[in-house]
Amino acid sequence: MARLKADRSLEELERRLGLTFRDRTRFERAMTHASLRASGGASSYERLEFLGDRVLGLVVAEKLFEMFPKADEGDLSLRFNALVSADTCAEIADELALHEFIRHGGDLKRLKGERTRNIRADVVESLIAAIYLEGGLDAARGFVLKYWAGRLATAASARRDPKTALQEWAHTLGTATPRYEIVGREGPDHDPTFTVRVTIPEREAGEGRGRSRRLAEQEAATEVLRREKVWKDED
Repeated sequence: MARLKADRSLEELERRLGLTFRDRTRFERAMTHASLRASGGASSYERLEFLGDRVLGLVVAEKLFEMFPKADEGDLSLRFNALVSADTCAEIADELALHEFIRHGGDLKRLKGERTRNIRADVVESLIAAIYLEGGLDAARGFVLKYWAGRLATAASARRDPKTALQEWAHTLGTATPRYEIVGREGPDHDPTFTVRVTIPEREAGEGRGRSRRLAEQEAATEVLRREKVWKDED
């Protein structure tokens, strides 16, 4: 017989979330790891996690599309990927202390460590699916926007790597890959400042300075992207 392990009752989780689930079986499934099913217990969250991943993606994509009307597909994708990543979902799970409610067969030693990050992320997505099936898209949207609010507020700071952006833009022009070279180095060995120039055929070169070669290259790429109006300041 499966040994069900969960530190807290699902009724307590409902109170914590401010939600009530009419379909108790689905709610329980959303919080059930496959180890319980494997040992003869209930169905796990895996199918719900599949659906919840898509619902989360839709809500986040919709919100970013609304928040950043001037952002291109690349910038939106960068912000989107950060907001729906396993790391972010696991952080949400930790903020809600969902590890206290996950039902499992007893083979998981700790549900709050790095090893179980993906489990905690999956449970967040399965919970979103349960909310969606219980109350529709508006209910799921309300949950996501509530618990992702702080991360959405700081999404404006997410910007794709300038070297990657410059390389992609150069390829759209049909030109060669940007070439970086160090044209200056100042300061002592323990605290140098690099000056790097980036060149693209038939375009004005860009220069950047930084305390490492990588930072200087990023600054040089950023200069070209802004000068060529590839990157614009957003409201």
